[in-house]
Amino acid sequence: MDDFTKYLNEQLKDEEFKKEWGNLELRYQFIQKLIALRVENKISQAELAKRIGTTQAVISKIESGNVNIGIDMIQRIAGAFGRTATVNL
Repeated sequence: MDDFTKYLNEQLKDEEFKKEWGNLELRYQFIQKLIALRVENKISQAELAKRIGTTQAVISKIESGNVNIGIDMIQRIAGAFGRTATVNL
């Protein structure tokens, strides 16, 4: 186990930290999936933006984690790849 993993495990004992970490983890999973889909499908940020009716700057902000998007945007992004968004609680 590396130093970061040890440190993270220690921090996760704090309930407030654990909650925030969980919130960010979901966002980063979404970002990683979005970028992977764009790369797999050879779609630029500009092309994705055009498909969902927004700007390349918005896609850049989403991918960098600088904007919090809602379910409607997630559905539009999924639809641009011929997919549907699902929730697994």
